[in-house]
Amino acid sequence: MAPSESLSPALVPKRSRFALRWYSWLFLAAALSYALAVLMHWDDRGVLWVVERFQTPAERAQSVWLPSYQVVIDAKPLPGMEKDEASDITYNARTGTLFAVMGKNPFLVELTLQGDVLRKLPLVGWSNPEAITALDDGRLAIVDERRHLLALVSVTAQTQALNLADYPQFDLGPSVEQNKAFEAVAWDPLRKQLLLGEERPVALFNLKMDSAGQVVGLKHRVPSGALDMRNLSALAFDPRTNHRLALSADSHLLLEINEAGEQVSFMTLLGGFNGLKDTIPRAEGVAMDDAGTLYVVSEPNLFYAFKKK
Repeated sequence: MAPSESLSPALVPKRSRFALRWYSWLFLAAALSYALAVLMHWDDRGVLWVVERFQTPAERAQSVWLPSYQVVIDAKPLPGMEKDEASDITYNARTGTLFAVMGKNPFLVELTLQGDVLRKLPLVGWSNPEAITALDDGRLAIVDERRHLLALVSVTAQTQALNLADYPQFDLGPSVEQNKAFEAVAWDPLRKQLLLGEERPVALFNLKMDSAGQVVGLKHRVPSGALDMRNLSALAFDPRTNHRLALSADSHLLLEINEAGEQVSFMTLLGGFNGLKDTIPRAEGVAMDDAGTLYVVSEPNLFYAFKKK
């Protein structure tokens, strides 16, 4: 046989062919694992996990410190809302209750801290409410993703429905991806302003408010490089540390960011971690109360609560 000729497959020993196939599958599995790790930002989480190990007790006490949280209410269904798609949740210190918005069939739900439904309020005129936050004065800011607007509403014990036309509205302007627009909003109690978040590509904006509690000026973009996640589902503030909490449904991740915009800690939302029996299907909303308890809502209608160990 000439040196330039190669063996036909029939002449290659079976052991060699098996080895070639094994190495090919191994290479493919390694390539797919790497791609998945980059897509899910597991490499970044690995770095942060290492950094967390060197945090002193004093540093942990000055932060939310998500690794110390354990689920105490796990996947509690919100009755009668299986087809409504829970979009976000907020804690209202004035009422001591939680308020959640449903995006598919627009309405507002008031909940106890145990996830029991107190009342359901239709949102008349809203198209796709995706984000909600409570201000210091008890008003609620509700973002309609499809219409790119923010409305400031007041809810009393006598309120039975909310009509968009009755409340002040603010045009949030266009987004890079119109169908993946403003998905998150949180009240910054220290700076007395709103923090807005776009779902994809992830972006953050500040929205100023005057002394009368009205929106003034245009939104201003703020750095969001620390939010290395596949999408942004919701935002919240810890009133004790003023750290931000950023939630990603696609990354199954809750991330803590300090005032300097640096990552501090994280919590994965996969089954088996932080006491979760199963993975949170699609985490869309997060809130924290004055005691530091975390609340999460997931599509379609699941409620979770987490407390420190």
